[in-house]
Amino acid sequence: MIKQILDDDASLFTNLVSCHYSRRIISHYDAYGVKYDFCRFFQLKTNDNDIGIISLFNSAMVVSMYEGKKLDSEAIADLAFLARVNKPATIELDAGYSHQLYSYLTDSYEYSERHEFQFVSKNNMPDFDVDEMPKLDDVFAILKTGFPALVDSYDLWLTDTSHRVRRGYSQAFLFNGCTTATVQYIVGNTALIGQVATLPSERGKLYARKLLYWIGERLNLDNISVFLFARNHRKSYYEEIGFKEIGVDYVLDYKGDKNE
Repeated sequence: MIKQILDDDASLFTNLVSCHYSRRIISHYDAYGVKYDFCRFFQLKTNDNDIGIISLFNSAMVVSMYEGKKLDSEAIADLAFLARVNKPATIELDAGYSHQLYSYLTDSYEYSERHEFQFVSKNNMPDFDVDEMPKLDDVFAILKTGFPALVDSYDLWLTDTSHRVRRGYSQAFLFNGCTTATVQYIVGNTALIGQVATLPSERGKLYARKLLYWIGERLNLDNISVFLFARNHRKSYYEEIGFKEIGVDYVLDYKGDKNE
């Protein structure tokens, strides 16, 4: 059974397993609570036992379990029903269950592998001039060259990013006026890096590598562990920068029109 969470209750999020999926869900809750239609949370239950939390943030669905809880076939079927009704663009959950969920959704979702990396500090902070409080319009101007899907989502991206940055839940960086990277969430002592891009005219000059390494060392000074996810063809790239692979998971990507 799936039940939407309609009242703020932070205690519902305190016993989730320690993992990316939980941190992603918590980052949404910390930023917005439960009062917005674009950011909804649900409890996943089996026989009246609470087993996990689901977030639906814009077009992304994330599932995580409470400590010591597991998903059974009934819970997987409930998740599949929720996905069919809402058609999220992506679905993330523990790799041990992702293929089971995919088996219910093969007609509408693709199943792709990605790799989780953690930055390994060398305690060698490079002397780079990095803007830690850039204008978000400047950041977006670079990001849209690397992420074409963002072009039509400027207002949504700006509203969400500025909201999180103001509250310390996210941070953007700008290097040499042409390369940017965004910390998508900071939960506890853990940060996730995403959306790295360089202007086309400046690519091939190693600016992205330098910025990612700098961010890793910079956050390490604050005792923050830095993670990111990469697809297969990017593994060696991040390993060369100083990231170590620590796991593999699978993402379900919607095959239809994301706006339908």
